Amino acid sequence: MSFGGPQWPQEPQQGGQQGHGQQPQGHGQQGWGQPQGYGQQGYGQQPGQGQAPDPFPGAQGGATPDWGALADASASRNRRKRWLIIGGGAVAALVVGAIVATAVVASGKKNDEAENGGVPTGTASATAEPTPEPTFSSVAPPPPPNPKDYISDPKKDKAPLSAEGLFPGKKLTMNKRPYSKGATSSTTDCAAVTQGGLGAVLKKNGCQRVLRATYVKDGVAVTVGVAVFPSEAAALKAKNQATGGIAPLAGAGVRDFCHATVCLRRSNSVGRYAYFTQAGFSNGKKVTKADKPIFQASDDIATFAFNQIYARGRSQASAAAGAPGE
Repeated sequence: MSFGGPQWPQEPQQGGQQGHGQQPQGHGQQGWGQPQGYGQQGYGQQPGQGQAPDPFPGAQGGATPDWGALADASASRNRRKRWLIIGGGAVAALVVGAIVATAVVASGKKNDEAENGGVPTGTASATAEPTPEPTFSSVAPPPPPNPKDYISDPKKDKAPLSAEGLFPGKKLTMNKRPYSKGATSSTTDCAAVTQGGLGAVLKKNGCQRVLRATYVKDGVAVTVGVAVFPSEAAALKAKNQATGGIAPLAGAGVRDFCHATVCLRRSNSVGRYAYFTQAGFSNGKKVTKADKPIFQASDDIATFAFNQIYARGRSQASAAAGAPGE
C-alpha cells in the first residue's frame, strides 16, 4: 500500500517552499503512512541549510531514472501475482469439486444399498435350478356331500337303523323342557302300528318299516312313529294322504293313552322318511285347542324326530367326504 501505487512521487523540484517545505494536505501522513514530520526534516529544506540525504540519487547531475520501465516492471509483477492467484483458485476449485463429487457418489451408493438391500457380491450358480412356480388346478373341487341326498336315496342311505339308534338315551330336552322316554318299537308291518286309515296309506306308498318311541312330561304323553319309504316322493305322498294316526305306544312306566278320547295327531316328512305324532293326556282327558302343553309337547317331539333323521344324513355325508376316492 505504501509503495508503487499511484502516489509514487514525481521528480523533486529544485528549491521553493511551496513544493518542498510543506507536504500537500493529506500526503505526508495519510498517503504514505510515515511518522509525523517526515516531510519537514531534510526533505524540503532551503538550499544552504545543510546537506540532506538525497532520496533520489542521480536526480541532480546524473541520469534521470526510467520511470516507464519501473512502472512496466511493477505491472508485470502484479500480473504474475494475479495469474498465480487465479491459477491457485482454479486448482482449489477443481480439488473441492472432486471432493464433493466423490462424497455425492459415495452417498448415492450408500443410499442405494440401504434402499435396495445392498449390492449383491455373489454370482448365481450355473447349476442352480429355478424355484418351481406353484400350480393350481383349473378344475373346481366338488361340493361337499349334501346330507339330504343321503336320507333321500336308499342306495346312499346304508347306515344301520334301529329304534334305539334313532331315539337314544332315557330322556331328551327340547328348549329346556325335559322329557322322559318310555317304550320303543320297530316293525316292518307298517299298518299294524297305526289307527284309522293311516295303515292303508303307508302300505300303498311302499312303507318298509315303522320305528316308534313314547315320551312323557307332566301328565302329557306323545308317541312318534317314523315310517321309512323307498323314495322321497313316496314319503311325501304318505304325508299328504295321511288320515288316522300312529298308534300310541304304552309301557316302560307309561300307561295306555289316546283310546276312546280326542288326541292331537300330526304328520310331516323329510327325505324318504315320514314321521307322525299322537299327543294326549296320560289320564285320558280330552284334548282341546286351549291345551297348550299338548301342542308344545307335540312340537318338541316332532322337532326331535326331524333332527335325528337329518343327523343320520349328515353323519353319512361326512363319512363319504372323508373316504378315499370320494
